[in-house]
Amino acid sequence: MIMKTTVDIQIRFADIDMLRHVNNVNLQHYFDLAKNKHFTEVIGVSPGYNSRSIITAATNTSYLGQTRVDDDIFVETSVEKVGNKSITLFQRIIARPSGEVRAESRSVMVTYDFEHQTSIPIPDEWREKLVASIEKE
Repeated sequence: MIMKTTVDIQIRFADIDMLRHVNNVNLQHYFDLAKNKHFTEVIGVSPGYNSRSIITAATNTSYLGQTRVDDDIFVETSVEKVGNKSITLFQRIIARPSGEVRAESRSVMVTYDFEHQTSIPIPDEWREKLVASIEKE
């Protein structure tokens, strides 16, 4: 079974724009919070503050509905694909209790060596855990 992690999001007043919905920039922040939790739970490493880490190379987001200050939302994250140096994540912002998807995003993440400032192959110990988190048929 595919491993999905979830993060409950507390919407702050500062996240709301003049149109009275959560600004799209803040939705990206919610996706980033969930990425951090997902990698911490799946591979046991937080993507920040290490010489080897995981960084975002590309993101494609679809905004499917407005999110407002009083909404109860969470972000669901799963790994779709594991490449040589990259990982593709799929994420959704979901409203409770309706289950309505407000936004979804695919991100290509790259393993990176900050000491040498270059992308690196996914470490074997990370790869095993990432691959295991993807549904097997």
